[in-house]
Amino acid sequence: MATIPQPHLFSWRQIDSASDLDRLRLVLDALPDEPLVRFLEERRGRGRDDYPIRPMWNAVLAGVVFQHPSAAALIRELWRNGELRQLCGFDPLGGMASAPSDDAMERFLKLLVEHKEMLLAIFHELVDELSEALPDLGQRLAVDSKAIPSAGRPVRDEEKQNERDGRRELDADFGTKTYKGTRQDGTAWEKTKRWFGYKLHLIVDSAYEMPLAFSVTKASAGDPDHLLPLVEELESQHTKLHEQAEELSGDKGYDSLDNYCGLHDDHEIKPVIDTRQLWQDPAPRTLFGQRFDVFSYDESGRVYCTCPSERRGEDERRELAFVGFEKDRQTLKYRCPAAYYGFDCAGRTQCDALAPNGVGPSGRVVRVPLELDRRVFTAIARHTPKWKRAYNRRTAVERVNSRIDRVLGFERHFVRGQDKMTMRITLALVVMLAMALGRIRASQAELMRSLTAPAVRAA
Repeated sequence: MATIPQPHLFSWRQIDSASDLDRLRLVLDALPDEPLVRFLEERRGRGRDDYPIRPMWNAVLAGVVFQHPSAAALIRELWRNGELRQLCGFDPLGGMASAPSDDAMERFLKLLVEHKEMLLAIFHELVDELSEALPDLGQRLAVDSKAIPSAGRPVRDEEKQNERDGRRELDADFGTKTYKGTRQDGTAWEKTKRWFGYKLHLIVDSAYEMPLAFSVTKASAGDPDHLLPLVEELESQHTKLHEQAEELSGDKGYDSLDNYCGLHDDHEIKPVIDTRQLWQDPAPRTLFGQRFDVFSYDESGRVYCTCPSERRGEDERRELAFVGFEKDRQTLKYRCPAAYYGFDCAGRTQCDALAPNGVGPSGRVVRVPLELDRRVFTAIARHTPKWKRAYNRRTAVERVNSRIDRVLGFERHFVRGQDKMTMRITLALVVMLAMALGRIRASQAELMRSLTAPAVRAA
C-alpha cells in the first residue's frame, strides 16, 4: 500500500468541516423551537430516553441542512461523523451506539407528523422575526406552484382499502401542467408535464426570495383556487406584511376574475397576472358600447383610438397614451396620442367634438373604469414598463422552487403520504428562513438566500 506522510498538527479538512457545520449552527441558533422541544419532552414524560428529544430534533434539522436524501443516509452520517453527533447533542465518543437507530428515527418523524401544526407555528414565527430584520419584507409578492412527484406508485382502488403501512401512496393523484410559448421564428410550441404526487403552492417576497405562505395539495388541485386562501393566511398570521403588500405577480395560471377582484378589492393588493387568450374573436372591442365613439380595447389591455376621418382604415388606429391610475376614481387615465406626443391628426377636431364633457387644453382625456373588464384592466396598466418590471419579479418564486428541489432535496426523496409531505416541506421552508435569519444576525445578509455558502463564525 502507499505510505501516508505524518499528519500535521491540524488539518485543512477539519477546518472545512467546522465551517460546514457552522451552517447548522446558524439554523439551530436562529430557530424559535423551544416550545416544540419542551412539548415533546413533556409528552415523553418518564418514558425511555435512549435518544433524547433535543438531539433527535437537531439531527432531523441536520438532515435537511446537509441534504441527506433519507433518514438512513442521515443515520449513516451520524455514525461516521463524531463532530456532527456532538453538535446535535449525542455522545461524540460513543460511535454507532450513540447515534439513533432506524426505528427510533422513524418514530420521531411520525411524532413530528402528528404535531406538524407546531412546525407551522415555527415557520410563522420565523417570518415575523425576518420582518423585524427586513422592514420592507412583503411589499412585493410573487406566487407560483411546483410539482412534487411522490416516491410511491399509484395504487388501485381495491388496494386503497388496505391499512396504511407507510409504503403505499394513498393520498397523491395525477397532475398536469401545460407550458406554451413562441419560438424565435414565430412558430408556437407547447409542452405538457404530467406527474403523480403533490403540488406546493407558495407565496414569496420577490425582493428577498423568502417564503411567506404555502400549502400542500394533491397534484390535481388547480392553481387559481389557492391564491386567495394563501393571501388570507398571510393576512391572519402576519398582519403587518399583509398591510404593506403593494403588488402580487403570477403567471397566467392564476388568471381568474375572482383573483383580480379579491386581491384588489378585499386586500388592496395590485394584481400583476398574465392573461390567457379567452376571447373567441381577438378583434378590439368598443370601449364605451353605450354610445358611438372612437375608442376600443383588446384582451391584452391596450386602449386604442380610431381616427374618425378614416373610420374604416385599420392603419389609423393608434394606441392611447397612458398617464396613470386614479385611485379615488378607480380608473385608468389615458390621453389623446396626438396631443400627448405632439403629431398632427386629421380627425382630431372631429374626435374632440365627440367628448361628452368637452376637451381641455391638453387634449381629450379618457378614463377607463376597472369595472369595465376586471380581467383586462388592473391598477398597474398592462404593457407599461411598470407592469413589465413587476411581472419580471415573478421569477423570484421560480428561484425559490429551484432551491427547494436542488438544495433541499425534493428532486430525490422517499416521502409518501400528504401529511408526511407537508411536514417535510414545512421543515425545508423552516430551515430556509432560519438560515436567512442566522446569516443576517451573523452580518452575512448578502448571503441570506444561500443554503450552501460557508458560514463565518463571529469573532
